[in-house]
Amino acid sequence: MPEIRSTTVIAVLRDGQGAIGSDGQVTLGQTVAKHGAVKVRKLYHGKVLVGFAGGAADAFTLWEKFEGHLERYNGHLRRATVELAREWRRDRILRRLEAMMIVLDHSDAYIVSGNGDIIESDDNVAAIGSGGPYALAAARALLAHSDLDAAAIVRRSLEIAGDICVYTNQHLTVLELGEDAGPGEVV
Repeated sequence: MPEIRSTTVIAVLRDGQGAIGSDGQVTLGQTVAKHGAVKVRKLYHGKVLVGFAGGAADAFTLWEKFEGHLERYNGHLRRATVELAREWRRDRILRRLEAMMIVLDHSDAYIVSGNGDIIESDDNVAAIGSGGPYALAAARALLAHSDLDAAAIVRRSLEIAGDICVYTNQHLTVLELGEDAGPGEVV
């Protein structure tokens, strides 16, 4: 998988609820170019959450492709994810994109790369980006030792990653799935 720097994206599933979040920092070389980028979205009528690590143009291209697959397969996350990975790997232009995505619904979370990799989460947590390992460790600890809901675990994990990773800031966007989930919260 390509090493994606300059962001942190994490997704958590807990008790039938799902949440995804990211920091807002955009880094160009050694310079912070933007603080409040939004790297997560709701797709397919708010039933699927997606987060992206990589270039913004790549993100929009992949989001459109993935949304098309979700529509084609009536929101079936696994099938749409497999088709995206297959297209991403085979297409001459798409395979040049150095990017990664996290996709999730109420029951599944996957990391997807342009190499055709689809990694299903074993423990209902998935993270990508330079701060991903820090957020992943924090989320696993919070899942095991707290009663926080999915969105609170995402938020706290991103805060911890932002304290450690120089490519991750504290301007967070957290989106939720679930009956009471709103359109998203920018923290």
